[in-house]
Amino acid sequence: MFAAPKVIETEIFAELPAEFRMSRRSAWADAAWRGRQLDSFLEGPCFDSHGNLFLVDIPFGRVFSVSPNGRFSLVAEYDGQPNGLKICDDGRAFIADYKNGIVALDLKSGSVSLVVSRRNGERFKGVNDLCFAPNGDLYFTDQGQTGLQDSSGCVYRLSANGRLDLILNNVPSPNGLVLDLDETTLFVAATRANAVWRVPLTEQGTVTKVGVFVQLSGGVGPDGLAMDEDGGLMVAHAGLGTVWHFDRLGQPLHRLRSAAGLFTTNLTFGGQDRRTLYITESEKGVVLKAETPSVGVRLHRRSEIRATRT
Repeated sequence: MFAAPKVIETEIFAELPAEFRMSRRSAWADAAWRGRQLDSFLEGPCFDSHGNLFLVDIPFGRVFSVSPNGRFSLVAEYDGQPNGLKICDDGRAFIADYKNGIVALDLKSGSVSLVVSRRNGERFKGVNDLCFAPNGDLYFTDQGQTGLQDSSGCVYRLSANGRLDLILNNVPSPNGLVLDLDETTLFVAATRANAVWRVPLTEQGTVTKVGVFVQLSGGVGPDGLAMDEDGGLMVAHAGLGTVWHFDRLGQPLHRLRSAAGLFTTNLTFGGQDRRTLYITESEKGVVLKAETPSVGVRLHRRSEIRATRT
């Protein structure tokens, strides 16, 4: 067994103000939380080039920006269930929307356009998260209600020319995903298996020798992922109030402990030196932060994906 990882305490960076907290039920919470009334569920943190943090609110179809001093502003509100978000150089944000599929959001106007909602005429189960490769390829997970009872969750790749490829179709609850530094391996959080899968990518664009990179225990399971510049993996462990930091070999280095709540769902690096980790704690509606010993994250921002309807 490995030595216990060093504990790093987090602090609250920003909290969703009362004016943005909803007091009604939502279809998403009825399904995901057995009818519990949630006033928000923040996810998908991502910084723009000006240092503003953007977040999605799944049950109420909202996108927020958070200024460097922690002030929330409403960017968009639409008929959807936005789950993951990534920002491109052209000012658009791409969103993995559980209800609609992959959509593009103009951050200036707040308008939303559909990118892709189906494969071979069939709608997705319910997309969850996304990441870009430097060449513009977009990888995303299709989670739906899959789990150990139904391991048919999928991972897709939408190429810059609009081609949609099915990468995996046997994942119990695929969630966060990130590419390694040389872009030959995709890491995928299999939430209900409580594991992070290692997915080698071939030169032909297929996958081979998929295996478990890290096996976790407790909580609900791994959610959002981020890669640091040393090839280390940051894993938000939902239900455990923890972000794990593993080195490139899968050895545990640090445990970042939540200062508020157990639902640490997603994360991103920010700050001037990009060594500050920002974490969504979704149940309480807060953003946590912590200084990390890692050297930050390499950004993959591309705008080659065309917002064509499929």
